Amino acid sequence: MSVFVAEFLGTALLILFGSGVVANVLLPKSKGAGGGWIVITFGWAMGVFLGVYVSSGVSGGHLNPAVTLSMAYLGRLSWELVPGYLLAQVSGAFTGALGTWLIYKKHFDIADDPDAIRAIFCTGPAIRHYGWNFVTETLATFAFMLGVLYLASAKEDLGALQALPVSLLVLGVGLSLGGPTGYAINPARDLGPRIAHFLLPIPAKKSSDWKYAWVPIAGPIIGGALATMVYHFLQ
Repeated sequence: MSVFVAEFLGTALLILFGSGVVANVLLPKSKGAGGGWIVITFGWAMGVFLGVYVSSGVSGGHLNPAVTLSMAYLGRLSWELVPGYLLAQVSGAFTGALGTWLIYKKHFDIADDPDAIRAIFCTGPAIRHYGWNFVTETLATFAFMLGVLYLASAKEDLGALQALPVSLLVLGVGLSLGGPTGYAINPARDLGPRIAHFLLPIPAKKSSDWKYAWVPIAGPIIGGALATMVYHFLQ
């Protein structure tokens, strides 16, 4: 498969598992209802594991615009490929969220908590303060990206990145740094499913919270850029 198909498929699987575990925990009459934060973070980590494992041999397993921009900055990916990577990641994230809705369709039909419904698709702050929410996403992504770059440094692209280490890294970020904002650390992970939430016919949903949507886009991009510059300087 082409690099773009690989990024699309890997990101779709990542979101299917990630949004799926949130749906399992939050939706009424689901077998996993009430599972809690530990269950959610492990589900996201397994989504990362599967997505990276499936795509890394073809595209490098970026699944994240912050990673793609970092690889291009370091000369490990042609800038000409960047738009295709980003489009594949966002559309893959949308498709993964669509898959979650299809799987849990009957549960969405009886759900009556619009905040929980939106949380299945996209992130939101525990305490809304755009400036500090931005700081949280920036620093969390900085820690994530610095770890990714060192894990990937054995070769010139993310093909060297094993799926298990990066999934454990995402698990650690979620457990330690995910409380304030839900740790998007990935613009595509938030934007694609937010668009799905906006478009899908879910009875009890409310606003897709577009006023907040810039935070999980700008924060990860800035955090990833800072981590890349620090890594480049240290190298």
